[in-house]
Amino acid sequence: MALPSFFRQIWTIRHILVVLFTPIIFLPFPLAVDYPEARCAYVIIIMAVYWTTEAIPIAVTSLLPIVLFPIMGVLTAKQTSGAYMNDTSMLFFGGLMLAVAIEVWDIHKRLALLVLMKVGSEPKWLLLGIMGVTWFLSMWISNTATTAMMITIVQAILQQIKIADASTAEDNVKAYEVTNPDTKANLNENKHSESPKEQKGSKGAKVNDVFHTRISKCMCLAVAYSANIGGIASLTGTGPNLILKGQADIVFNDYGLTSPISFSTWMVYGLPLSLIVVVILWFWLQAFFLRCKKKDGKDTVAEVIESEYRKLGKINFPQITVVICFTLLVILWITRDLGGIGGWGTYFFYRTVSDSTPAILIGILLFILPTAVPNVFCFRKSGDCSNAVVKPLLTWQDLHEKMPWSLYLLLGGGYAIAKASQESGLSEMVGTSLRVFKDLNPWLMLMILCYIITFLTEITSNTAISTLMMPILASLALSLQVNPLYFMFPAAITTSFAFMLPVATPPNAIVFSFGQVRVIDMVLAGLFMNIVSVPVLLLATATWGNSFFHFTDVDPAFLAFNETTTLATI
Repeated sequence: MALPSFFRQIWTIRHILVVLFTPIIFLPFPLAVDYPEARCAYVIIIMAVYWTTEAIPIAVTSLLPIVLFPIMGVLTAKQTSGAYMNDTSMLFFGGLMLAVAIEVWDIHKRLALLVLMKVGSEPKWLLLGIMGVTWFLSMWISNTATTAMMITIVQAILQQIKIADASTAEDNVKAYEVTNPDTKANLNENKHSESPKEQKGSKGAKVNDVFHTRISKCMCLAVAYSANIGGIASLTGTGPNLILKGQADIVFNDYGLTSPISFSTWMVYGLPLSLIVVVILWFWLQAFFLRCKKKDGKDTVAEVIESEYRKLGKINFPQITVVICFTLLVILWITRDLGGIGGWGTYFFYRTVSDSTPAILIGILLFILPTAVPNVFCFRKSGDCSNAVVKPLLTWQDLHEKMPWSLYLLLGGGYAIAKASQESGLSEMVGTSLRVFKDLNPWLMLMILCYIITFLTEITSNTAISTLMMPILASLALSLQVNPLYFMFPAAITTSFAFMLPVATPPNAIVFSFGQVRVIDMVLAGLFMNIVSVPVLLLATATWGNSFFHFTDVDPAFLAFNETTTLATI
């Protein structure tokens, strides 16, 4: 009995043990090879273990470079801290300010209920409506916030479906009694046998319970999966997208080039891909759970959706204003750089504006624009002498409470790692080591990498995996004389193809916490999506992605990397 008790106690303090012993276990590495590359790798290994095990919060682990890189002599404290704030960080911050305003004024909920009223209440169309709304919202606001909002709506719908099913079963029993008037007489003659009513009710209840279980699992998983997929459609949709942009900016700038990734160019690649995957998901969930079966009770479901929508009241002034701000920001993002035909960004000095410029501008406007027309001057209402101060659309308190600061720190930690890898020479060393794969077809290597990342993401944070993999993949691509984006872009998107386990993404965890989906349900439904999504991604990369980003073309500036590494090995 003592041994199990000992292991239980060890398990209780497992996080403390991981934090203490990880640096000790890997300490011989920098001691034996006292070079900047080894010291940088030592810090990255420690962070990778902490990120994977979550021995300390992911955001706190992201702060370790500020302590460890200066101590290990890899970067100065000033260089490390400066990496946490850059253009991509500001783009992320500005986009989230608008997302918070959308949440505060329930615009996302109004849109969701409006769409669900329009698509109808037949299961397959209701499923499409839920998936479509979740997919669209997760393009613009946090996947976590989208899932949390949509799952509550789904729960209300499922409750009404259950009530409608119970009512239908009861009506069937009554109809049976009407068409079989001798039932009661038969019951009196044979009291010990099961009555036809009980048989009918039992069978109907069993069928309804099975269907309700299936549709509950289907709807819940649809919310989680659609949120994951929707995040890849836009640059600001999810953390790994922004990590890719930040890392790509670093890689291209190091060679005197400009990264082609912007909000508008991302949508050329990500939006069609995301749409195709979500359509595949719709067909798959129908086949796996619904069996394309129709159910009664449509009116009851429609009533609850309409009831929830009516509770929101009429659309008001602040909601209209936020929608206008949202529309304006999207237009500014898309039209800043239209490729060969220019864009509003060309009217400013060369390379002086980026996607973060309109994002922060609109974000600032949210703190200025009022929630109502001020009762002053020509706007004063007749007989109303009040001079109440009008609140702005967004307050700092709202932003402080809803802003995912942890993701902000994680982005910064990733940029610090990338800078340290470059300054210490670790990226160059990794690139040299990876030249052993030069004879392997890049397309085959990309497929292998995507599947590895897909299944790695199931057991750890997708943002952490993206942060760790981007510098490595950039070095791998350069060593093989391949465009860095050819490996980096698909790999970053692959981190969102996490469908199998609750721990893979926050949307998965939220849905699982409601208790209607078991782990085995998520594994069985998600395995198919994990397997199918990667070929779709590779097809997108080889077709419209390549035609726009020229993944198969390598800028001559990148070829200097191979010349440098070759001389270094000599």
